[in-house]
Amino acid sequence: MSRIKDLFKSFGRTISFFDKLLLRIEEFILSASVIIIFLMVIGNVLSRELFGPSIIFAYEVNRFAVIIATFMGISYAARKGRHISMSAFYDMAPFKVRKMLSIIIPAVTAIILLGLAYYSTLYVHSVYETGKVTPSMEVPAYLMSIFIPIGFLLGAIQYIRNMWINIVVRDKVYLGVDQLDYNDEPKKKVENETFV
Repeated sequence: MSRIKDLFKSFGRTISFFDKLLLRIEEFILSASVIIIFLMVIGNVLSRELFGPSIIFAYEVNRFAVIIATFMGISYAARKGRHISMSAFYDMAPFKVRKMLSIIIPAVTAIILLGLAYYSTLYVHSVYETGKVTPSMEVPAYLMSIFIPIGFLLGAIQYIRNMWINIVVRDKVYLGVDQLDYNDEPKKKVENETFV
């Protein structure tokens, strides 16, 4: 029995290690994408104003970085509970309803994202088969869209994790694995605050 417990603990530590590694990779990719977008936009404007012509490859690099930031950001937003939500009814609902919704909504979202991952994989494969390259950098066009199914798949995994944590932890509601529902967070006590 103790060997089984040790095996599960070891498995849990391994999963936790890969989860933290994936988080760091996501943060690096998102940060790098935003910095690249900034540099390309500013660089292109400066190039036009100071030297006349635009940077030839700026549009393609921007497009590539925006695709990466958008689709890789799905997973990060789901993990942190920062995805867009329409929460008017959710906020007014009692705990049991919010708990039920915190299980159903991520489950449905994960199913939709898995479907989108499948269809976007078919799309990437069709682009790959055409052999197209981008006009200025001559990079294979499928490389620009390969992050779409990856982002959908990682997002689906995060929503499954969000659903699972809400099933396992019965007394709290989580918006994301790393984010407790703001309705359940302890209220901060404000003392001696003056308003001007």
